[in-house]
Amino acid sequence: MSGIVSKSLWLSAFLVAGCSNSVQDYSGKTPALHLDEFFNGELVAHGIVQNYRGKVIRQFNAEINAEWQGQNGLLDEKFFFDDGERQNRCWRLRKTGNQYTGTAQDVVGVAEGATAGNALNWRYTLKVPVNGKIRHINFDDWLYLVDENNLINRAKMSKFGFTVGEITLYIRKISNEPKYPFTTGCTLQL
Repeated sequence: MSGIVSKSLWLSAFLVAGCSNSVQDYSGKTPALHLDEFFNGELVAHGIVQNYRGKVIRQFNAEINAEWQGQNGLLDEKFFFDDGERQNRCWRLRKTGNQYTGTAQDVVGVAEGATAGNALNWRYTLKVPVNGKIRHINFDDWLYLVDENNLINRAKMSKFGFTVGEITLYIRKISNEPKYPFTTGCTLQL
């Protein structure tokens, strides 16, 4: 009996490992995603939040104001949820080749990601309010450039290795010029 259990565990581990995505899987895909080009100017987003069962539990719209100075980028995000909640997030990004790091007021530590082809895989832990408490939720965030003005973003959220939800959003670039002013305190300088 233990031989059957052992073989089942090995098969499960093999199947899970075989299903893993690597950003390098997209290295030949076009158009190439350069965050400093797509996220530079005025953008809008529309998305949904799903629970671990796949049920849509929230919808939202977002306004994004973005700019880059050399290797440093700034994303000023304003989220408007269907239940009336509003959130702001100010991302400060740093580009080194195809590698990116980022910080924001509700990100634990530093977000890290890389681009290849038309994709970015970005991983970070976000402080998320849940029932009056702050929970640290891990994000495995994937962005896919469709064309120069349109991007699809899917993020899996997990806690203790278990999927707790997903976010899917569509981001459209409106203009190459940022919409000023940026939110107070959202600057490239800390």
